[in-house]
Amino acid sequence: MPHGESVVHELATPDPGAPAEAAGTTAPARQPVRRPQPQRHSVRGQVLAALRHALVGGELTPGQVYSAPALAERYGVSATPVREAMQQLAGEGAVEVVPNRGFRVAERSSRDLAELAEVRAMLEVPAVVRLAGALPAERWEELRPLAAAGVAAAARGDRVGYAEADHAFHHALLAFTGNRQLVQVTDDLLRRTQWPSGGSRLRTAELLADASEHTALLDALIAGELAVAERIAREHLSAARHPH
Repeated sequence: MPHGESVVHELATPDPGAPAEAAGTTAPARQPVRRPQPQRHSVRGQVLAALRHALVGGELTPGQVYSAPALAERYGVSATPVREAMQQLAGEGAVEVVPNRGFRVAERSSRDLAELAEVRAMLEVPAVVRLAGALPAERWEELRPLAAAGVAAAARGDRVGYAEADHAFHHALLAFTGNRQLVQVTDDLLRRTQWPSGGSRLRTAELLADASEHTALLDALIAGELAVAERIAREHLSAARHPH
């Protein structure tokens, strides 16, 4: 049997209306149905998603070192996909490699957040302004469900859910530019603002205020109020509104 595949034999059910097999003949054997087992890269992706949730939700503490075997035991997997996922998170700046010990959750300073917000504003605000003069109102309306999902998550006080909705909204908005490199860079910057900083956490009211800016931005863009849209975009990206 080829490695990585499981075989399931499915038995045929006789058809009462079918003619009987001729004597001395045998019906051809049905071929087994081969179903691939989950590959290691899919396990790594699941572990990566779980680790991102744990980081955003504050389950992994900034400054604390976590070993791959301990995390593997938590998630019920081997240490290899955990190490691979943590290496990717290290590349994103979420954790730091500690030789012979594991991975330390990175700490964000106020300066880090201010610099991230400044770079995001340099990239995202001009993109929004350009799109505002080019896209019809119905295209902006396509983002309404994403904005609503963010408001709903914020209203529940769901920090992880809001982080996902915030990412989805900004990703979809910037995808309108058609610039894949811009989308990739801004995705990475947004993730870095969402990692924990060890400081105060956004309360539900602050999450709602942040989420409502998505709705206000869409309202301004649909109404053709470019100056208002630019102001809202700048305020939304300010470091003060992301004290993770």
